[in-house]
Parts: sequence; C-alpha cells; structure tokens
Amino acid sequence: MKLEELLKHIQVSEIVGSQQVEITGVNMDSRLVQSGHLFIAVKGTQADGHSYISKAIEKGAVAILCETIPSERLKEVTYICVQDSEDAVGKVATAFYDDPTSKLELVGVTGTNGKTTIATLLYNMFRHFGYKVGLISTVCNYIDEEAIPTDHTTPDPITLNKLLGQMADSGCKYAFMEVSSHSIAQKRISGLKFAGGIFTNLTRDHLDYHKTVENYLKAKKKFFDDMPKNAFCLTNLDDKNGLVMMQNTKAKVYTYSLRSLSDFKGKILESHFEGMILNFNEKELAVQFIGKFNASNLLAVFGAACLLGKKEEDVLVALTTLRPVAGRFDSMRSSKGYTAIVDYAHTPDALVNVLNAIHEVLEGRGQVITVVGAGGNRDKGKRPIMAQEAVKGSDRVIITSDNPRNEEPQDIIDDMMAGLNAEQRGKVLTIVDRKEAIRTACMLAQPGDVILVAGKGHENYQEIKGVKHHFDDKEILKEVFEHE
Repeated sequence: MKLEELLKHIQVSEIVGSQQVEITGVNMDSRLVQSGHLFIAVKGTQADGHSYISKAIEKGAVAILCETIPSERLKEVTYICVQDSEDAVGKVATAFYDDPTSKLELVGVTGTNGKTTIATLLYNMFRHFGYKVGLISTVCNYIDEEAIPTDHTTPDPITLNKLLGQMADSGCKYAFMEVSSHSIAQKRISGLKFAGGIFTNLTRDHLDYHKTVENYLKAKKKFFDDMPKNAFCLTNLDDKNGLVMMQNTKAKVYTYSLRSLSDFKGKILESHFEGMILNFNEKELAVQFIGKFNASNLLAVFGAACLLGKKEEDVLVALTTLRPVAGRFDSMRSSKGYTAIVDYAHTPDALVNVLNAIHEVLEGRGQVITVVGAGGNRDKGKRPIMAQEAVKGSDRVIITSDNPRNEEPQDIIDDMMAGLNAEQRGKVLTIVDRKEAIRTACMLAQPGDVILVAGKGHENYQEIKGVKHHFDDKEILKEVFEHE
C-alpha cells in the first residue's frame, strides 16, 4: 500500500520525502520492524519511540511517522511529522488493514466491572444465533472458533486492527470487545467505528495510572463522547455515573436498570446457587447465573442484542442457554458439603457484589470464608478498602498473595491489614502462600459453608518478581477436593 493512502485520515504538519513509497507493514515497536515498514514513534509511558528511529531504519523502515523529525535524515527514508503520533497510530493501522470496522458491527463494553462477562456472553449469544463472531477480551481473543491468546484487555492499535481485519476476512458479522480506560486514554481505539457502546458502572480502579477518580471517569466518558451519531449507547441507570457518561454523546441513548423505569427493565424473582429466575421487560426466564451484578450484566446483554436487531423472544431463549464466563462466579461443590466460588473480583466494589450475591442465596444458613489479596505495583489505596469489605461480608477472612509482581507479598498484606481495627483483625488470618491459604480455607469450611477465592479468577499464573509461575485457583481447589 502506498504511503499517501495511509496518511489520508490524519493531520500532517510536514512531510520530507516521497509519499509514493510502498509500505509493507506498520509498527510502533522497532524490534518488529522489517524491510518496507512504516515505523511510528510514540511517546509512551515507559519509553519514547523517537529514541528508536535509527534502530527502526537499520531494520528496514522506509518511512517514519513522528512528532519531531530528526535533524539527521536519510534521503531514501520519508519522514512524516504530526502533532499527536499516539492518535495517528490507530488511524494509520485502520487504513493499512483496510478499515475492518466498516465491514463488521463492533460493540464496545466499558466500565469498572462486568466488561468481560458482557462481551463474552454477547459473543456466545450471537454464535448461538448462527453468526461468525469476534471477541476481544481480558481472558482470550477469538476469531469465531479460533482462540488468540491475549496479554492486555485492549491490544495496541496495530494488533487490534490486524485482529479486526482477520475477523472481517473470516466472515465475522459482529465483534464484541472490552474497552479499558487505559486503551481510551492511550488512544488505542482511535480510528475504529463502533456500532454501539455499553456502560456498566464506575468504581475505584486503576488509580495508579489515572491518579484521580475524575481522570478515570473522563477516560471512560471519552469513549461515549466520540461515539458516532448512527451508533447506540446503552447505559446502566443503577450507577450514579450512568447518565453522566452520556452527557455529550451524539449517539442514541438507551438505558437498563434493576431499580428504575428504563428501556430494558429487570427484576430478580428467585435466587439459588444453581441460578436465578428473572423478569426482563415483563417476561420471565431462568438463567444459570446468580447475584444482582450478574442480573445487571445479563440485562445489558439483553438490551444490546435487542438494539442489534434481534427479537426479544429469541434473545430471552438464548439467555437461558448461556453459562458463566471462566473465573466469574465459578462455583464448585466439595464432597464435604461446602461450596467454593472462584471469582476475578479485584476491586472493592466487585468484592462487595460477589459477597452480596453469596449472602442472597445463603440467607444466613452457612458461613462465608473469603480468601483475598491485592496486586503488587497497582493502586495501593484500594488495599485497606479490599480488606475492610472482605471482613464486612465474611465470617472468616484469609489475606494472602495475589500477583505481588515486584513488591514483597508481606508488604501488600500489611497494607491491607492497616485498614482493619483490632476487632476486625480477630476474624483474619494472614498466609503469604496462596496455595496454603486456599487449603486452610477448605480445612475451616463446614457443610453448608461457602468459600470465596477472590482476585485472580480465570488467571492461570502468579506473577512474582517479573516471572509468571503457573498457578490456578480452581486447580488448587480440585486437588483439595480429591483428597478430602
């Protein structure tokens, strides 16, 4: 593809060299550059891509897109200067991969909690309807049946457009993706055309990156501010920020709620560990999920599917066939008569939601034992709050390691314990070894009790000092169950 074709949708300040040069690839990582590539220099949070321009040229880059053209230039290389190279990456990648989102209906899901569940259930539902569908999520990316492993909730713009291009080429009609606050702030979704956007909720998270809740909110809100006029926005009225998110959008706004009058209204009629009976828009259905937060997630799925043109009756039938997403309220029953639940809850709000869901079913008939930790090198402010919420919602709590990353596990545990008074500490054990913590919870559990193992969910690793070691909460539980 000619360079001039890639530059059509970006504001260029200056070009030195030919726009007729043939581009065979686009990269923002100089290590991946090959002969004929365009290298885009981005000032990232870890490193400045402008420092790697000469390395990219050595590896075969024939064009450089940057914010400052180097003083030393090669005649055979074209240099393009723009004001914001971070914003340009997505638009250039969209052009290079032939505008994939113009060929499929892309729906983005953003919010603190529920993104993975909603995006994955929409993917499963539309496959149930017989379509080829793409999924971009925290757990795994899919091009219909083909699994593509993932490292980030939302990939970088080049990987993202390549993936969407492969979806379009494979005949996918729909794609559902989690849209993280990082990806909005870092303009990873720049250039994509969304058919719809869903807002779940907003609570404290990622303040290590955004610094304030207001910045975090603004990042989420920008996703809806940029939504096109012909798209739909579906927002959660039960969250105080639900309508705030929609203030400046040009898209058509729809609402869902378990409490208020809304376009998509839901109510929980019955709740058991096997599932719930719900009422959606005056129609009853039985689902294999539990908890208010899951009823809300399912309501968002219901609303989005209807807004994408599916009949209410067909969507309701499909909802009854869906199963929980891996690591999201994943329950297992021990032969000793207690239940263990593995959940990804790693924010105070998510922990409260899961504990409330457990109590809705238990109704005081058994004890709740919670195993929980907090991630290293992340927002330290939420650590004491996580401990407080765990103690409030549990009879016993074991505070342990999550992914300590480059911090000392005991330091993280100490930060969590700092949020508790002497009385609360009486309900808490601290065990650094997560495997030992899970085993201890199982030893303490009596018939009718529930163990919640929170924080890691679907993850099959524990990250310690930059190394990912195999670790799976469900595997540990299964081992314990086998020896009981």
